[in-house]
Amino acid sequence: MSSVALERARGGDQAAFAALIEPYRRELHLHCYRMLGSLTDAEDLLQDTLSAAWRGLDSFAGRSSLRTWLYRIATNRCLNAIRDAKRRPLPTPVPPFEPPAPSRHGDVTWLQPYPDAWLDQLPDRSAGPEERHQGRETIELAFIAALQRLPPRQTAAVVLCDVLGFSLAEAAGMLLARPSAVKGLLQRARATLERHRSAPERPASDRGSGDEGELARRFAEAMVADDVDAVVGLLTDDAWLAMPPAPHEYHGPAAIAAFLRASTAARLPRRLELVATRANAQPAFACYHAGPSSAAERTAGVIVLGLSGSGERISTITRFLDPRVSLAFMPATGYSVI
Repeated sequence: MSSVALERARGGDQAAFAALIEPYRRELHLHCYRMLGSLTDAEDLLQDTLSAAWRGLDSFAGRSSLRTWLYRIATNRCLNAIRDAKRRPLPTPVPPFEPPAPSRHGDVTWLQPYPDAWLDQLPDRSAGPEERHQGRETIELAFIAALQRLPPRQTAAVVLCDVLGFSLAEAAGMLLARPSAVKGLLQRARATLERHRSAPERPASDRGSGDEGELARRFAEAMVADDVDAVVGLLTDDAWLAMPPAPHEYHGPAAIAAFLRASTAARLPRRLELVATRANAQPAFACYHAGPSSAAERTAGVIVLGLSGSGERISTITRFLDPRVSLAFMPATGYSVI
């Protein structure tokens, strides 16, 4: 960090301030996303964080790094947003058909996916390839959803210490707490996350492999062909389907098949197109209804696949229905139809 740039920014030079914070913008956005689980809320909180940093730059005394100071602001802005119930409730989509009764109702309906194209823009602050793989594991949908179920300060402690590698003392300074209190938050959070771990983790080296790509390709072909039996043949016995912001979840191949058949029958004769992409370090597809209008007008959600521990079957299908999510993935796809 240039002391000259800092002094210029303190003097009201917005260009100097923008240059100071630019190296941290993408990682702060990801931090807000981990805290909130929502792409759109993360964008709002990032802007809130940067506005607060601009207004409070005179209070930055340099006792910590600029990065640490910005994370302190972002973390507390996110905690305040959660505490004040500022998260905007999303309307529950009404399907154009009568769906079968769901197996259960999900509790993290605000969950949204994060484009891998944005992850690729992150600065590489890791020490080696193993640490980079571990960083990718902490962006997967299951982990993000699990964070949302923790008390907010436990979420903050896990993200700051276990994900970002801040020390207990640094995290305590950000959370205005004693290191012993942060240690207690971490212990409780880790125990909860371990208790609710749904499946064995896949080796990091398998993510993005040819086998993973082949399984995703077979899924896409089956979906485009409206071959529900072929889709079901790729699932684990305990697979489940979710569709945020709708709360409906379908657990088990039979329940998933019933929903897919009902939704396919309602969509026909319109054809579905899938565009390969990646989200949360997982295989994903931007969905479109076939037709002559623009891609933005034909968006039909984003599908993210979770794979079993062996990587041979699909364990989760999460289809995000919010059209704003589709728009976030359009620049990354290049729109090459499968």
